[in-house]
Amino acid sequence: MDQTPHPADPSILFTPITLNKTTFRNRWAMPAMQRGMCEAGSPSPALADYYGRRAQGGTALIIGESAAVDHPSATIQPTSAHITPATRDGWARCVDAVRSHGGEMMLQLWHEGAMRTDGQALSASGLAHPGKPSGRAATLDELAEIRDGFARSARIAQEIGACGVEVHAAHGYFLDQFLWHGSNIRDDGYGGPLIAHRARFPAEIVSAIRAECGPDFLISLRFSQWKEVDYDAKVAPSPDELAEMARIFRDAGVDVLHASTRRFWEAEWDGDNRNLAGWTKAGAGLPVITVGSVGLDTDVMDVFMKEIDPRPRVGIAIEDLARRMAAGEFDMVAVGRALIGDPDFVSKVEAGDYDAIRTFTRADLGQLEWDLSIVEEAHATQ
Repeated sequence: MDQTPHPADPSILFTPITLNKTTFRNRWAMPAMQRGMCEAGSPSPALADYYGRRAQGGTALIIGESAAVDHPSATIQPTSAHITPATRDGWARCVDAVRSHGGEMMLQLWHEGAMRTDGQALSASGLAHPGKPSGRAATLDELAEIRDGFARSARIAQEIGACGVEVHAAHGYFLDQFLWHGSNIRDDGYGGPLIAHRARFPAEIVSAIRAECGPDFLISLRFSQWKEVDYDAKVAPSPDELAEMARIFRDAGVDVLHASTRRFWEAEWDGDNRNLAGWTKAGAGLPVITVGSVGLDTDVMDVFMKEIDPRPRVGIAIEDLARRMAAGEFDMVAVGRALIGDPDFVSKVEAGDYDAIRTFTRADLGQLEWDLSIVEEAHATQ
């Protein structure tokens, strides 16, 4: 990868890009974020308007909030979204709202795994994190059923006009529990010390979606090193292991990898300025989305756990993003909380009107019912 310093020209962030068969008008995405606007698992009209408004404000790609796949073990969270035949019409309304404003929409497929807190969780090894049992390890038959649930939900997304789906394999949830050795001690070829074994089941899910939806349907996979229960965790302790994992997902059918970090500007390994997205792209050659506190100085977990209001960090972020993109470090940029705070964030950045951007505050999250007990317990013991 080109490590030569590049001039910071923000216009690169507003050039079109084509992923698989879908062309996006610029390089900006809104990542999946729970907004508490679902009714019985189905997006409300208010959520469709919310997504549409962000597309109207210039965001090219809207990724729907984490939605439980079509399997009964997926979640017990009371306000969570679901992608099932019963919620099809609600999601169709969201896709239509985004399309009406020139954007494209992907739906995120999610399973909470051992983060489920009722004792009935299914996961890689029955562990939410090292030393924290939760439920039990899924059998091979159950893994096949869950895999098929991901594929069924992806097919629903395709049928209602979404350009693709994103497989959620980050932040300590179900598929991340397979990727992380700290929560995956299986000895049946789906876990243990080798990243090839730990990535096997997430890759099988990707392959099932590809088989169900065909070659032209866009598939993203979001992953992270950090977990909500452990900020210092490493799925891939070395660049070689990261590259191996990324190539496994590429070969399974992933079109783009969404590398989640708490702060996009931080180097993943000492001695090289590249962030996690940069290393991922170098390892597999796939298009990559970067994300992590874009436009703000405080990461999302400090907002949740320490109740901190972030301060704006827009100008320096845009310069850094433009420079890194020009160097080929990543291909798209996902903006989370800054887009909650101001739906016109992207159009204001394009106009260079940084001072007009409304800064996100913790109050903008609203009253979300979300069980963080496992997360809170983990950090209380660290």
